[in-house]
Amino acid sequence: MSDEVPATADPVDAWLAGGPDPGRAVVKAAVKQTLALLAERAPGRTVEVRVPPFGAVQCVEGPRHTRGNPPNVVETDPRTWLALSRGTLGWCDAVHAGAVTASGSRAPEVATLLPLR
Repeated sequence: MSDEVPATADPVDAWLAGGPDPGRAVVKAAVKQTLALLAERAPGRTVEVRVPPFGAVQCVEGPRHTRGNPPNVVETDPRTWLALSRGTLGWCDAVHAGAVTASGSRAPEVATLLPLR
């Protein structure tokens, strides 16, 4: 059996499985799409999810912040976010590896919304 990723596979899925980098535009589009899906799935302004340099959304119902840094923030890199959103990486593993920072008492609620597909 071959370890090669099929050529017809989604380029982001292939990248997450160890294949070639799909390019900045593809990663950016995938991050923006998944962040929008997260905000749709959990509307609100209690937690801010940041995936620099491609985007950030506020989500989760509850009190919202209006000035300064929000009290509940999740931040990670694009590759980690896409792996979390697709279910190929678990929240606890990402946090323990230091690939995700989750500050504030409500930030970990994002884990209950993943994977997104």
